[in-house]
Amino acid sequence: MHSPKADHHDHSHDGAVHPHVHDEESLRQIINRLSRIEGHIRGIKQMVNESRPCPDVLVQIAAVRGALDRVARRILDEHLTECMVRAAEEGGIDTEIAALKAALDRFLPS
Repeated sequence: MHSPKADHHDHSHDGAVHPHVHDEESLRQIINRLSRIEGHIRGIKQMVNESRPCPDVLVQIAAVRGALDRVARRILDEHLTECMVRAAEEGGIDTEIAALKAALDRFLPS
């Protein structure tokens, strides 16, 4: 169930618009994680600018990759448990599955 203060916005897939509802607390947590990742990337940029050792920079890049993967996993989990369920209930599951497959094709390494 969503809280009454959920963020509502539309995502367009293949010309069709489907409402997506995101719980405010979940959205806040994801934005906070992305902000921390953004700060971490600025730190890596500074490390490169300061000519810090390459292995140190690579370790930090690996940390950012891991953090991005965790955010992506959370978004995917919520999409499967919230958006896909809603699409199934509202009759738009085929469009949502196609959009998810297209996104995963771009997201996952081939």
